Amino acid sequence: MENQERYPMISPDNPFAAPSELPYELPPFDRISDEHYRPAFEAGLAEHTAEIERIATDAAEPTFENTIAAMERAGALLTRVSGTFFNLIGSNASEANQEVQAELAPRLAAHSDAIHLDPRLFARIDTLHERRADLGLSPEQLRLLERVHTDFRRSGAGLAEAEQEKLRKLNGKLSTLQTRFSQNLLRDTNDLAVVLDDEAELAGLGEGAVAAAAAAAGERGLHGKYVLTLTLPTAQAALESLENRAVRERVFTASVSRGNRDNESDNKAVVLEIARLRAERAALLGYPNHASYVIEDQTAKTLEAASGLLERLAPVAVANARTEAVELQRYLEADVPGATLQPWDWAFYAERVRRERYDVDTAALRPYFELDRVLHDGVFHAANRLYGLSVTERHDLPKYHPDVRIFEVRDADGSELGLFLMDYYARDSKRGGAWMNNFVDQSRLLGKRTVVVNVLNVSKPPAGEPTLLSLDEVRTSFHEFGHALHSLLSGVEFPAFSGTSVPRDFVEYPSQVNEMWQMWPEVLANYAKHHVTGEPLPAEQVAKLQAAEQYGEGFRTTEYLAASLLDLAWHRLGPDDRVEDVQRFEAEALDKAGVAVASIPPRYRTTYFNHVFAGGYSAGYYSYIWSEVLDADTVQWFTENGGLKRENGDHFRRTLLGLGGSVDPMEAFATFRGRAPEIQPLLERRGLGNA
Repeated sequence: MENQERYPMISPDNPFAAPSELPYELPPFDRISDEHYRPAFEAGLAEHTAEIERIATDAAEPTFENTIAAMERAGALLTRVSGTFFNLIGSNASEANQEVQAELAPRLAAHSDAIHLDPRLFARIDTLHERRADLGLSPEQLRLLERVHTDFRRSGAGLAEAEQEKLRKLNGKLSTLQTRFSQNLLRDTNDLAVVLDDEAELAGLGEGAVAAAAAAAGERGLHGKYVLTLTLPTAQAALESLENRAVRERVFTASVSRGNRDNESDNKAVVLEIARLRAERAALLGYPNHASYVIEDQTAKTLEAASGLLERLAPVAVANARTEAVELQRYLEADVPGATLQPWDWAFYAERVRRERYDVDTAALRPYFELDRVLHDGVFHAANRLYGLSVTERHDLPKYHPDVRIFEVRDADGSELGLFLMDYYARDSKRGGAWMNNFVDQSRLLGKRTVVVNVLNVSKPPAGEPTLLSLDEVRTSFHEFGHALHSLLSGVEFPAFSGTSVPRDFVEYPSQVNEMWQMWPEVLANYAKHHVTGEPLPAEQVAKLQAAEQYGEGFRTTEYLAASLLDLAWHRLGPDDRVEDVQRFEAEALDKAGVAVASIPPRYRTTYFNHVFAGGYSAGYYSYIWSEVLDADTVQWFTENGGLKRENGDHFRRTLLGLGGSVDPMEAFATFRGRAPEIQPLLERRGLGNA
C-alpha cells in the first residue's frame, strides 16, 4: 500500500491507514479504538506536510491544477482521522482521547501555520491570483482561487518573518486554551448535575421526565435517587415544569455556575487569556480587534453592521420582556407573597400563562411527539415532499455508540446522496447542545458523497419506553436536519465549498428555514399523533399553539441578544485593553448594551459560552439573528408560493442549497429570492414592530 510505503509509522492494520471500504466511506467504527488515533495523526501530518512540500517546490510554472487543485487533494489521511476524532470528542469523548486532543491542538495549529505561512506556496498562489482573469477558470475554480488567496492573506502570509513567528506562538497558545475551555466545561457540566433524593422534589415533571431522571441516576450508580443533567444553554427545560421553587433555584444555579467555581474546571482565567491573545493576534494581522477581523470575512462585512442589527433590536426586545416580566411577577406573588421574580421562575410562570391564556400545556403535548414518528413522518416526510428524498435505516453498518442510528439518503431518481447518522440521547461523554457535523464531505473532485451526523441531548427513557420529545426538541430536530440537508444536497466540485462551508453568518440560514415545516399543517398532521392511540393532535390545540407562537418573544429575543452582544464585547477588546474580573466585565457589557435584565440572564454566560471560546462562533454568535433575516424572508417566499411543493424545493436547492460555498452567498440569496433580503418579515415574526 502506497501510504504505508511512504509512512511506515502507521500499521496497515490501523483502520485509518486506507480509505474506508464501507458504503460512502463511513468510518469503520467497529475497528477503531483509542490507540489508533495518535499514530494516524502522526502519519497524516507527515503525509500532508510532504504533499504540501511537493506543491511548494514544484519546478513547473504554477497552474490551477498543480497548485490549487493539488492542495484540495492533499491531506487525505489527516482528513480521515480528523473527521472521526473531532466528531467523537464532542459526542463520545474518552479520557484517553481528551489527552490526545490536548496534545494535538497546538501541533495542528502549527501544521496549519506551516502551510499558510510558507512563502514558496503563497508565491505560487499569489502568481495565479494576479493572472486569474487570464487562466480560463470555471466560476467555481475562480472562486476557489480567490478564497485560497484570501485565506492565506488573512492567515498572515504577507507578514514579515518575525511577525509570523509571533503569530505561530499565538495560534499554538489559543488552540491549547480553547481545548482546555471545552474540556473544563464538559467536566464541570457533569459534576454539576443536580442530584435529588426524593421523587416528590420532581413534582410537575411528566412521568417520562421522572423516569429519565431515575435512569440517569442509575447510570451514575445513584440507585434510588434522581439526576437532572444540564444542557448547554443557561435555560434548562425542567424549569418549565418543576413546582418546587427551591429545586428550580438549584437547577438554575448549577447551570450558571459552570466554569465559575474557582475549582480545577474554572474557565475565568482561560477566557481572559483567550480574549487577550485574540486581540493581540488581530492587531498583528492589521485589525483593531478580533471582531473586526472575523466579521470582515462574513456576509455582514463590518462589526458596525453586525452590532448595528443587534442594537436596533435590543430596545424593543427588552421593552417587550419587561412587559412580560410584570405579568409573571403577579403570578409569582399569588404563589409566594412578597417574592421577586427570579431567573428560575421565568419559564415556570411563562408556561402557566400559556396554559391559562392560550390553553397550551407544552408538557402535555409530548405524547404526540414520539421520536420515530417525528423523524419519519415529520422531518423526513418534509424532505421527501420538497426534494424527493427517500430515507432508509441501515442496520448493517457499524456505529460509534449503541444509541446511534444510521440512515441512507437517496435522491428523487434513486441515486445515492449519502448517510445520515442520528445521535439523539444525552450522556456524560457528550457535550451539551445540538449540532451537525460531517464525517465525509461531498466533492466531485474526490468522488465523495456526504456522511453527516445530527447530535442532540434528549433524555433517554428507560428501556422499552418511547422517546417523547418536547416542542423545542421537535424544532431542534427540524433545525439540525436543515444543516444535514445543506450537506446532503451539496453538488460542488471542491471539498472546500462542500455543504455548510459558507460564512458563519450564513450557515444557520438553511437550517432555520427548515424549522418552518415543524408547524406546517400538512407536515404537523402527518407526525403529531398520540403514541398510544394514534389520534392526531387536536385541531384546536394546533390553533392554540399558533395563537401562542409570539408569546415570550421578549424573553427569547433578549436572552439571545444578551449573549450575542456579550460575545462582541469580549471581541471588541484591543490588544492594550485589560480585563481583570470576568463577572464585572460581563455585567458592565450587558448594562452598556441595554440588555441587563435581572430576571433574564444571557443564553450563555461567559464561562460556559462554548460557541465562542471553544467553538467556531467567536465574534459570530450574532449569526443566528443575521441569518434569521434571510430565513424569515424565505419563509414568506415559500408561503406566498404554495409552501410544501417540489417545484419550490427544487428552486431552493438549485439556486442556493446545493451550491454550498461555491458562489457568493448573498448573490445566491438574490438569485433565489429575486431581490435582496428585507428585515420586515423578521420583525413581524418576533413581534418587534418596526424596530
